[in-house]
Amino acid sequence: MESQERGVPTVFVIPLIQFFVGCLLFVALLYGKRDLVILTLLVLGLVTGVRVWTRISLSGLRYRSMVDKQKLFPDEKLTLRVGAENKKFLPIWLQVIIPVSGLIHLPAPSPDKLLKKESSLLWFQRTRFSWELTAQKRGVHHIGPFHLLAGDLFSFFTRVKRVDESYEVIVYPRMVPLKPFSLQRRDFFGIPGARSPVQDPVYILGTRDYQHGQPAKYIHWKASARHNRLQEKVLESTQQEKVLLVVDVDPFVKQNAEKEFEQTLEIVASLAARLDRKGHAVGLMTNCAVVGRHSAVVPMARSHEQLSALLEVLARVQMKSQRTIIDLLRDGLILTWGSSCVYFSYEEDSSTAAAQEYFRRSKIPVLFFACRPRVPAEGDGPRVHRDIHYLEEISFGIAEAG
Repeated sequence: MESQERGVPTVFVIPLIQFFVGCLLFVALLYGKRDLVILTLLVLGLVTGVRVWTRISLSGLRYRSMVDKQKLFPDEKLTLRVGAENKKFLPIWLQVIIPVSGLIHLPAPSPDKLLKKESSLLWFQRTRFSWELTAQKRGVHHIGPFHLLAGDLFSFFTRVKRVDESYEVIVYPRMVPLKPFSLQRRDFFGIPGARSPVQDPVYILGTRDYQHGQPAKYIHWKASARHNRLQEKVLESTQQEKVLLVVDVDPFVKQNAEKEFEQTLEIVASLAARLDRKGHAVGLMTNCAVVGRHSAVVPMARSHEQLSALLEVLARVQMKSQRTIIDLLRDGLILTWGSSCVYFSYEEDSSTAAAQEYFRRSKIPVLFFACRPRVPAEGDGPRVHRDIHYLEEISFGIAEAG
């Protein structure tokens, strides 16, 4: 970012005018015009002084910034605070300029997406600027880098300092109300609900000190070596459902269905939150491109951080395809017995057929959701899946909009 221009507060800062003042000083000295000499010397001395003043204005300037939250939902607000301290005897003028990228609503209309505030700082004085921003849409947005403009109190000249500090703001998909529906479940030991006395050896919640009388197969040998005492595995009970949420982006890209894609992500996020509240192990798999160095696959698990990790991936995904969904299913993760799947796509197509065949061979029950019914073309075969459902069957918001 180049130095910010604030207009010309006086014509004497223009180099051409300074040249004429110098010429006038020479003529005044040549003809002995004392008053004119004093006037020109004052002008040139003032300009030279404020130049030196501006040159040292950034020295001794301390800066700090913070945001109160970096992960939020649409329409939620975050507060950005910037503090500055002038730790020298020389007073300065200060302006803070912060670029804001992405769909974050600014407190005042700004065509260049910049936050700007300015203040004068006396010797050893502090000041603080704050802005309240509103997240408008799902995605990854950035605040920064920060630019500090400082100069003399008359603001004749300014110097700019770039602070390579920025904040990444994650905006999750919007939560929408869902209609009740049931998943076909397949429990590992066949006794559903909290009454089950059997623990599922596939899912390990953690470790604890070994309790005498427990079978030796429950001993966690690596954890025991690390803690220098016997540790046993804490296993999840069999009543836990394991649900994998799958989003196939290819049909959305082919139809350029950005609005439907965002609606689908909102439903997936809301469904993940509902399943997490019920204590189910939830996972996510999508072939979307992901912003940043994050995987598009979240393995099925049950923990305090699972929902946050899943929502962050949904916030980072883009309507771009990395690979086919069937290749990702084959290479992404291993689906164990007892898992079920909820598959989301724009419409019923060949990729849905391939996914249906994959889940049938893996003996994984799957529930298909699409944004719209399939429009058969001439020569098309029969429907891929007879029991495919549509988003309005699960979301109140889409049903009302329709």
